[in-house]
Amino acid sequence: MNHDNYVIDDLISAKQIAARVESMAQEISTQFADSPQLVVIGLLRGSFMFISDLVRELALPVEVDFLETSSYGNSTESSREVRILKDLRGEIEGRDILVVEDIVDTGHTLHHVLNLLNSRNPGRMMVCALLDKPSRREVDVKADIIGFEIPDKFVVGYGIDYAQRNRNLPYIGTVRFND
Repeated sequence: MNHDNYVIDDLISAKQIAARVESMAQEISTQFADSPQLVVIGLLRGSFMFISDLVRELALPVEVDFLETSSYGNSTESSREVRILKDLRGEIEGRDILVVEDIVDTGHTLHHVLNLLNSRNPGRMMVCALLDKPSRREVDVKADIIGFEIPDKFVVGYGIDYAQRNRNLPYIGTVRFND
């Protein structure tokens, strides 16, 4: 299979994403209305566009931090081995946190991250994922707030890449390889 020869089919438009991000932010703002300062933790790199748009819509004080994990490399399949490439800069003990993930697929990355963060004794913790692919789940983990449930297709755009390409697309599309 030639991985340079593929087509991207539209799945979720930029307009649909913007509307859903706005409604997710309202839900999060309500859930954490009593929080003195919510720590929003983005999982890099795929969530960078989503977290940027999401925090601008939140109607509460936030601090933003990032974790970078790796489980895909340049493949379309998860290796199921999650590595932490960049850890948080700040402390989260006793603080309310929102973990922001681009996509929950097999669940291995999110499961690993939640175990790591729970070991640091946060206050309330919720997970917000732009995309959920429940048909691929191998680990019992789920996001509290989900933008869109999608089919078992490899997707790119809006921060999500294939071999470090297509992150800059303003929409989400499915990848179809031309064999």
